[in-house]
Amino acid sequence: MPRKPTPTAIKVLNGNPGKRPLNAREPQPRRAKPKLPAHLNDAARREWRRLVRILEPMGVLTEAEADLLAVYAQTYARWADASRQLQEQSLIIFSGNGTAMRNPLLAVVDDAIKTMGKCMNELGLTPAARVRMVAPAQDDDELARFLDATTEPQP
Repeated sequence: MPRKPTPTAIKVLNGNPGKRPLNAREPQPRRAKPKLPAHLNDAARREWRRLVRILEPMGVLTEAEADLLAVYAQTYARWADASRQLQEQSLIIFSGNGTAMRNPLLAVVDDAIKTMGKCMNELGLTPAARVRMVAPAQDDDELARFLDATTEPQP
């Protein structure tokens, strides 16, 4: 399976380690907080809000991440619910005829962990994902805003 391309924004955050030319025409989503989807349950909504508070200062959040955030938040809620239920039950359960079997909740938990891990990697929420990123310098951003505000257009 071929390796998926790295988005230009991530290459820039990573310092363009391959030093290959960057795609100057790559579509750039508007940097804005995505809208909270109405279909998320309460637990997923809480997780969504928590993630937005983490991602906004990182400078990687755009409107385009709405669906990815929703998948992560809903999967997180499913994982938390299944994990809670699993704590109340046993890892091994018995079928109607008395055969021991793995609790089906373990599959729900394992699947959720896989999906959450993929989403976390895409969003830069794991230490391994962050180590490859270079956050924009806050002081540089403030200086640029100041200079833009004080610079008069040249005739």
